[in-house]
Amino acid sequence: MRLHAHEHWITCALRFKDRWHPQWQPHHFTWLFFHDEAVSFAAGHRPCAECRRGDYNRYRQAWADALGGELPPAQLIDRCLHGERLVRRTRERQLHSVPWRELPYGAFVLREGAPAVIVRRHLVTWTPQGYRARQSRPLRGRAETITPPSTVAALRAGYRPQLDASVDA
Repeated sequence: MRLHAHEHWITCALRFKDRWHPQWQPHHFTWLFFHDEAVSFAAGHRPCAECRRGDYNRYRQAWADALGGELPPAQLIDRCLHGERLVRRTRERQLHSVPWRELPYGAFVLREGAPAVIVRRHLVTWTPQGYRARQSRPLRGRAETITPPSTVAALRAGYRPQLDASVDA
């Protein structure tokens, strides 16, 4: 089974110019739907340059601010994110160790076997039914991040991802 056909994984708007695509067609991609933008970032996606142009430009600017250099083209972002998603030559998710204090709002971590998102001074556990338990985030030690390091850097530089309202419940 093939996991992906190319390196660019994008997060699109649910509606854009009344476009419609059939689902589950052989030899064609199938749309994925995410709970919110932070979940899509944890999966290694970036904002679409067409239907989410403003978010894409803000993401690129935060990327450049965090990592240095000019505004990166989509191909460079895609290549970098692709290298950060999976353990090389496997289908295994690549985790990244980051100090807890350096994790920004919207970054996902793996905590006690469950995914959780950083929301200010808290960790909020994510489930397929939405955000659930809230706990204080650790201040010392290192976290295993799910969100790729380049996106974590963009979040740290000020990109604010869309989070479902249940995160604050």
